[in-house]
Amino acid sequence: MEKILIVDDSAVQAASLKAILDADYDITIAQTAEEGLNYASSEDFSLILLDVIMPGMDGFMLLKRLQEEIITRSVPVILITSLTDIQNEQRGFTLGAVDYIVKPFHPVIVQARVNTHVKLYSYRKQVEEQSMTDQLTGIANRRRYDHYSVVKWNEAVRLRIPLSICMFDIDHFKVYNDTFGHPAGDKVIAAVANLLSNNLRRITDFVARYGGEEFVAIILGDEAKSTFEHIKQIRQAIQDLHIPHDPSVSEWVTVSAGGVTVVPKNTDQYGTYLNIADTMLYDAKRFGRNQVVWFGDDMKQWR
Repeated sequence: MEKILIVDDSAVQAASLKAILDADYDITIAQTAEEGLNYASSEDFSLILLDVIMPGMDGFMLLKRLQEEIITRSVPVILITSLTDIQNEQRGFTLGAVDYIVKPFHPVIVQARVNTHVKLYSYRKQVEEQSMTDQLTGIANRRRYDHYSVVKWNEAVRLRIPLSICMFDIDHFKVYNDTFGHPAGDKVIAAVANLLSNNLRRITDFVARYGGEEFVAIILGDEAKSTFEHIKQIRQAIQDLHIPHDPSVSEWVTVSAGGVTVVPKNTDQYGTYLNIADTMLYDAKRFGRNQVVWFGDDMKQWR
């Protein structure tokens, strides 16, 4: 069931909207703009119904905030208002609202407009999902990773929990392609992606194809030591697939991995730690490949 957020300081009006939509949607009510912003940033809504006239932060100000946040900017917002002048309507559309419902509202009109925008949002999400999926492997692509990394970094900052970034690289992949051909190389990439995806299955885990034979994973909530051990198990599992390699470089297809775990603060930058993970990957390959190098919470390399 699609989720809708109603932001309205009037309990009576919010209850009235909920009664109209409750049979078809999962409804959440926020009675202040601040509460609405928190809900919108932490849950996955298909539509927001937003009252314009509220004390403190009004609907226009909240709409502007929603459009500024990468997590919420794509969620459609319908403004609920008694303001019928052209200037306010123009202001709402300029700030990013998709529609207006004027009070007093009629249930049939509310249902029709809500249904239309929820369907449009659902269709747009399907198209975006396809554009953010790597066609060869079926896992997330670089574009989706770019979006997801921002979302999860902000979540880790807000919740003050550990976030791990791990980079994987298939060892001697150019040699593999030269020996067995590119179609066989594509099968190796798909096999590694499948194993990574199957071993990073929690709702807070994420893996994407970063480019070529490289992958990136983001793991939220686990301490450095347990994440390091988990990645070591994945490295071993890839070797245990026993995909034959060119014997001049290796018996089996393997991966090198490098990563870092951090409890980020507001002053930290995601890119700083992505660079550290990439450096750890470089060291894993420099030290002989088929291994994991981690930047531990004791500020030392773990191998």
